[in-house]
Amino acid sequence: MDFVSPVLDVASRICNCVGDRADHLRRLPQKLNSLRAAMEKLNNVYKDVKERVEREENLEKKRTNVVGGWMERVEAMEKEVNELLDRCDEKIQKKCLGIYCSKNCRAIYKLAKMVPEKMDAVAELQSEGSNFQEVAVPLPSPHVIERPLEEKPVVGLDSPFREVWRYLQDKQVGTIGIYGMGGVGKTTLLKKINNKFLQSSIKAFDIVIWVVVSRPTNLERLQETILDRLDIPDDRWKGREEERKAQEIRRVLKTKKFVLLLDDIWEPLDLLRVGIPPLGDGNESKIVFTTRSQDVCRGMSAQKSIKVECLVEKEALSLFQAKVGEDTLNSHPDIQKLAEMVAKECKGLPLALIVIARAMASGKTPEEWERNLQKLRMHPKDVAGTENDLFSVLAFSYDSLPNEATKSCFLYCSLFPEDYEIPSERLIQLWIGEGFLDEYDDIQEARNQGGEIIQMLKRACLLEAGTTPFFEEGEYLKMHDVLRDMALWLACEKGKKKNKFVVKDGVGVIRTQEVEKWKDAQRISLWNETKIEELREPPQFPNTETLIGCSMMSTFPSGFFTNMSVIRVLDLSNNETLKLLPAEIGNLATLQYLNLTRTRIIHLPIQLKNLKKLRFLILDWIFPLASLANQMVSSLSSLQLFSMKSLSSDPRINEIMLLEELEQLEHINDISIRLTNIQSIQRLFESHKLTRSTKSLNLVQFKGVNQVQLLSPSCIKELMLLMCDELEEVKIIHFEKQVVPSKFPNPQCCFNHLLSVQIHICNKLLNLNWLIHAPKLQSLHITRSEIIEKVIEDERSDGSEIESGLSVFSRLIYLTLIGLPKLESIYGRALPFPSFRGIFVFGCPRLQKLPFDSNICMSKQLEKIMGEQEWWHGLEWEDQTVMHNLTPYFQPR
Repeated sequence: MDFVSPVLDVASRICNCVGDRADHLRRLPQKLNSLRAAMEKLNNVYKDVKERVEREENLEKKRTNVVGGWMERVEAMEKEVNELLDRCDEKIQKKCLGIYCSKNCRAIYKLAKMVPEKMDAVAELQSEGSNFQEVAVPLPSPHVIERPLEEKPVVGLDSPFREVWRYLQDKQVGTIGIYGMGGVGKTTLLKKINNKFLQSSIKAFDIVIWVVVSRPTNLERLQETILDRLDIPDDRWKGREEERKAQEIRRVLKTKKFVLLLDDIWEPLDLLRVGIPPLGDGNESKIVFTTRSQDVCRGMSAQKSIKVECLVEKEALSLFQAKVGEDTLNSHPDIQKLAEMVAKECKGLPLALIVIARAMASGKTPEEWERNLQKLRMHPKDVAGTENDLFSVLAFSYDSLPNEATKSCFLYCSLFPEDYEIPSERLIQLWIGEGFLDEYDDIQEARNQGGEIIQMLKRACLLEAGTTPFFEEGEYLKMHDVLRDMALWLACEKGKKKNKFVVKDGVGVIRTQEVEKWKDAQRISLWNETKIEELREPPQFPNTETLIGCSMMSTFPSGFFTNMSVIRVLDLSNNETLKLLPAEIGNLATLQYLNLTRTRIIHLPIQLKNLKKLRFLILDWIFPLASLANQMVSSLSSLQLFSMKSLSSDPRINEIMLLEELEQLEHINDISIRLTNIQSIQRLFESHKLTRSTKSLNLVQFKGVNQVQLLSPSCIKELMLLMCDELEEVKIIHFEKQVVPSKFPNPQCCFNHLLSVQIHICNKLLNLNWLIHAPKLQSLHITRSEIIEKVIEDERSDGSEIESGLSVFSRLIYLTLIGLPKLESIYGRALPFPSFRGIFVFGCPRLQKLPFDSNICMSKQLEKIMGEQEWWHGLEWEDQTVMHNLTPYFQPR
């Protein structure tokens, strides 16, 4: 029994074990199916999570570490479950011991026990995956984000790019302004600079931040753009006040070396208010911005301001051709040449080139190109895309001008022809005549304001400096052709009233039918070989305020001026064939500005005395003008400016009577006049009013006079002495009638306003010592004066010194010396000439020294020195360096 009991116990245990395992084996297929189903649910959850992750990653986010780990565990679990299922299936196929008796009972039993464990693990993963609130977070911002360049290829920006990049590497330069007219490529340049930082070799800065400012400036949006770029958590600034946001920006940027790129600024930004820490004090961060206004560069304290210019012709054509496409350009042999002509019309403005190229790209025949070219020249707004994509963009600059007067002044410039060099003095006079500057009673104050408006328009890149003819005084202006087209579009109410501004340049004879369309015209401008045919009846101009008729019309059609009830400005200057002024002009009751300069008019109609509102009467260089009717000038009760410059000494004009009539005018304060005798100049200086008002004085053909006395202090800006053969000296008298010696007058008796002096054919004049007290003199022209030996003697030679604080010739721009056979000296010692642009010397064989010191070599203004080759080689130089530095500027004549 003792032997049997243990055996029975073992047998019993074996039977129990076999029974348990048999139970596991019987239930195993069911468990495997449950595991498969659980794994399938887990896979569905995995797919959902994976899709969410991929969507977020497409938004430049990064999956969280938790989600990433879970996905890896699910993938591992799937592999383990599949292996388990495969092994179980294999064992089940090998049947033994009846129904499910495996050859290796223990092995299948172990596998069967693993199934519930995997079921629990799968369920846990499924639960975890179903509860993910966040699957991805934003990626850490790269140090620079690429900005796509919409316009490729990038043409013509290499030079400004190199300049900006050089300053970015200069530790002394913190803020850089890029300015230029609309559509010139400033944003493209800034993008090119931004993308340069993508190069792996450039790691000079921790972060490059790009912000589009635009207008109106939205400080909150600007701050939030920077906060997002700096990866500052939302809970630190969302919904907070401006100062809190600025603190967060400042806190982060103080720890970084950054580049802040601000695109499209319209007004100076307070960067401290934004949160940008001050540059300097060892901070090598940089700020670069773009703007259309040079004033913004100044307001932002830019240490360097770089202007982006229009493309040169070759670059412009390259950009235009690239946008049109080879397929179109090669569709007909004539199109290539037509493309060059169209590109030239855009005058190098990239935006115009791109917009017009788009419009032309579909044209595959020369006829289509020719039609569009004609349309571009005559009616540019009708070319597809120009209104919405070109003019509207450029018009933002116009919209940003500070007031209606400045806007009117800008639009007025479009009345001049394409590529016309506009004299600024004439333009300002026209503005005053139109009433744009009526807030100023004094003409000089209005002129000053006009000058400020010109500078403002130049700084806004709406006007540009023209080319002043060499040795001419005054500033000239130009308007870019595309801006001019835009201005005409705006003036015509965005094309809705196309005849509101009528500008005709060199169109020949204008037919009656065309003139009849001008009844709604506000301003009419006719230029260069433009004539109006004889009309059947007087035209109707009920809304016309301006008529500029600078064409070659010898007369106007009968009744042309009859129906101009609101006209303010009539400018017929440079009409060299115009000989007769219609009497009906006397009926223009609203006329305020009349300019007849360089016409061929002999007599002015007496009816002009009816122009009671006339403020400007300009009669310059009318050589045949024989007389002015008695009481005509004095009848012009509103007259403020009278100008009658002339080289003629025609005695038929009674100068004394004219001066007396001018003196009677209550509002006169600007006189330019020619006088031919000593009695006239005495009459002029007897009147304080006339003396104060005279701005330009031509003294012509004085007879029997060896001395001219000029009153000081004087308001004269321009002085000409012509053919005063017996004149030996100019003396200055104080307004209290005390004669001052001409050699070196009392310094308080200065010609502080004198800008231009011309001396022609005054053969007994010895010197011009009195000019030492014209400290603002800009131009000096002396010709054909036979005995003059020195222009000005050195004032130190008799112990005198200038006490005005201004150097001799410190403002001089031009000096002309022609036909002066005895001239030996310009001045007794060397001077800096800081404003000098050029000198012209001819027929001065004894002039062997020029009064230039070494500073002339550093002048940025100097353009040329003109004279005879023999004279130049014969000059004596105390400093050979000056000679070597000036030689490149010499041009032989």
